[in-house]
Amino acid sequence: MTHEAHGQHMATVTGAAPGIDAVTPDDRPALPPGMQAQLDSSSYMGVPTFGLRPHLTEPEQLDEWKPDVAVIGAPWDDNTTNRPGARFGPRALRANAYDPGTYHLDLQIEIFDHLSVVDYGDAIVSAGMWDLSRDAIYRRVSDVVSRGIIPVVMGGDHSVTWPSGMAVGAHYGHGRIGMIHFDAHADTADILRGNLASHGTPMRRLIESGAIAGKDFIQVGLRGYWPPADVQEWMREQGMRHHTMQEIWERGITDVMDDVIAEAIDGTDGVYISIDIDVLDPGFAPGTGTPEPGGFAPIDLLRAVRRIALETNVVALDVTEICPPYDHADLTVNNAHRLIWETLAGLAYKRAGRTE
Repeated sequence: MTHEAHGQHMATVTGAAPGIDAVTPDDRPALPPGMQAQLDSSSYMGVPTFGLRPHLTEPEQLDEWKPDVAVIGAPWDDNTTNRPGARFGPRALRANAYDPGTYHLDLQIEIFDHLSVVDYGDAIVSAGMWDLSRDAIYRRVSDVVSRGIIPVVMGGDHSVTWPSGMAVGAHYGHGRIGMIHFDAHADTADILRGNLASHGTPMRRLIESGAIAGKDFIQVGLRGYWPPADVQEWMREQGMRHHTMQEIWERGITDVMDDVIAEAIDGTDGVYISIDIDVLDPGFAPGTGTPEPGGFAPIDLLRAVRRIALETNVVALDVTEICPPYDHADLTVNNAHRLIWETLAGLAYKRAGRTE
């Protein structure tokens, strides 16, 4: 199917998400010709929706469209400790990432022939007011996940994973979802510079809430000089598991990902992927708030995320800490965009009923 046609036909779903009846393109509302023309343009023209997907704003539209995936922006960065600007991440991912096409060369699949994806807009956050913003993100993600649709959340700083993870955990049942967390930092501090909701604390908050059990947290890419020993002791007490960049350097990404996937699916019903873009080496992702040298190269991270989508039951994804004011030539934005694209490709491959 051509790029121009896929916007009109959306997707032929051969394996619907839990709670959603399988639908065909003809079951969905027709887009007005003018809107279709806007979505069929290049990424530098027309409406800046993620991946040039149709833009929905109301929960009732989710019921009408019955998409497999809904992309949500969470433009909040008031919990950063270093460089702010991640509030501009969702808009940059929609407007600045160049249009890469939709046919996946490795998987040999036209993504949107088999996966229905919409842009569900942004959680409307309130600058400086965490409680209101947390609730707005929670409600937006709940709109999606409560309908059996996979939420893809674009941050925003990593604190947005707290309400997003809470919403996913509430839908699937506390303690039933595992998290594969790619990050340079563990984000498990109790309180950071007086802030319980810092972008360095969300994983601790999720564990304390019961939404995701400590033993079901698999962290990948940790490196550097934080957190300190007392926080790491708390992590061990929760049963958290991690695979540092040192381990990846010694063993290789393929062997490490064998372990990551086995650990994440052990005793869980689904996997939430949470990616802080600073897991990439800052040479590949300079546009982030807390860059840490010595990280992943995109060639490895993109394939690792694709493997997770292919080999596990992915129920949610977030990509956070994209900070456009510090980006160069949209390097960070394009790498972050492709992490979402690889996840969508893996989901489409499975929906098409294909196996490796």
